Amino acid sequence: MATLAELLAVEGVVAAGQCRPDGSLVDHRASMQMSPEMTAGAAQFCTTVTILFNTLAGAFTQMSGMSWTPQQGWMYAGGDWSVCVGGGGYQGVFVETTKADFNRLFSVLAGPR
Repeated sequence: MATLAELLAVEGVVAAGQCRPDGSLVDHRASMQMSPEMTAGAAQFCTTVTILFNTLAGAFTQMSGMSWTPQQGWMYAGGDWSVCVGGGGYQGVFVETTKADFNRLFSVLAGPR
């Protein structure tokens, strides 16, 4: 798993964090101002989405006969920003979408494929 400093060094990344399966924040680093409420909310958001995708992946694996588990990561893009999550779903970054190299991000977050 990449360190938060390694994640923050990827082009376009402005914040990197790690959370626990209960949604609590383990640690974070940012090159932008983030309030404690925002960092706690981001950790909870990422954990909630990760749990949802784990549930859907298990169901879709059974329904389709295709292998969708274990989860490697996920990404959401909206407006000017993207959230990319890896590390089993509990490590992620905020990145400026126009500056993102998503292949590089997922390589760092989830490991080479």
